[in-house]
Amino acid sequence: MTWSATARGAHQPDNTAFTQQRLPAWQPLLSASIALPLFFCAGLAFIGLGLGLYYSSNGIKELEYDYTGDPGTGNCSVCAAAGQGRAPPPPCSCAWYFSLPELFQGPVYLYYELTNFYQNNRRYGVSRDDAQLSGLPSALRHPVNECAPYQRSAAGLPIAPCGAIANSLFNDSFSLWHQRQPGGPYVEVPLDRSGIAWWTDYHVKFRNPPLVNGSLALAFQGTAPPPNWRRPVYELSPDPNNTGFINQDFVVWMRTAALPTFRKLYARIRQGNYSAGLPRGAYRVNITYNYPVRAFGGHKLLIFSSISWMGGKNPFLGIAYLVVGSLCILTGFVMLVVYIRYQDQDDDEE
Repeated sequence: MTWSATARGAHQPDNTAFTQQRLPAWQPLLSASIALPLFFCAGLAFIGLGLGLYYSSNGIKELEYDYTGDPGTGNCSVCAAAGQGRAPPPPCSCAWYFSLPELFQGPVYLYYELTNFYQNNRRYGVSRDDAQLSGLPSALRHPVNECAPYQRSAAGLPIAPCGAIANSLFNDSFSLWHQRQPGGPYVEVPLDRSGIAWWTDYHVKFRNPPLVNGSLALAFQGTAPPPNWRRPVYELSPDPNNTGFINQDFVVWMRTAALPTFRKLYARIRQGNYSAGLPRGAYRVNITYNYPVRAFGGHKLLIFSSISWMGGKNPFLGIAYLVVGSLCILTGFVMLVVYIRYQDQDDDEE
């Protein structure tokens, strides 16, 4: 079969610079005079930034205490022994006493830390119902299958909030007391529990279902709390703006950690006489010991920490920049030696 010129032209691309591939092109040719300065400049920049991050991280003060309750580590060992093998463990209280010889510069953040807890486990991470947590009434009554075995209670009621993440909610609580004068009374230090969750989580991702006759309890009527919870979700806090699915502690816990050792923010100390930090003196932390960790070989820690312009204490980022910068400079020197050696050989051959 033969094609006419008109038929062939109909199938040809337009006569433009783009379709006919007549656009100007540029291909960089990296010479030694260009590549070597790039490696050295990048290495120096990374090392400078790494030193800044590393020393900034080391300047952050931290005070931590392991209250897991291992034998001989403090009075929390009594609570740990009382709750061994019992789910849920019985209510128990212990205390941590410490002294500060000088001002602990603020603002001070109070964290709890868990070790050997794998929130990044795949089945654990998907064991939640985001539609339910966003307050949809239909999802409240019909949790998704990913929540199993924490989807429905033994009585057949839908669990709210459902899933393994919610069922394992951290429920230890703390209060801080300060003894200003030796032998004097302890005064409670105000802990600011507001604003500890991510703004997008608290205001966008987590919402309570619509109220029924002005009552949140009626909105959750016909549901059951997770098996490990002592109270329903609408009683997590007496504050109506901090209960149900928008409870700050619950929202913080539901943002799962990527590593088996992680910290989560519990409170800020920035009110009253403690806005500049924790003054010198004796302190006591009252601990309500509820959360069992010995069954999976974990540890629980309390951490008081200051912050810097880069956030909390984390030397890894500074070390990573230092390593990358050093490798860039080392690579630059290797390339320089190779360039000088083969340039001399080329000159001799000429």
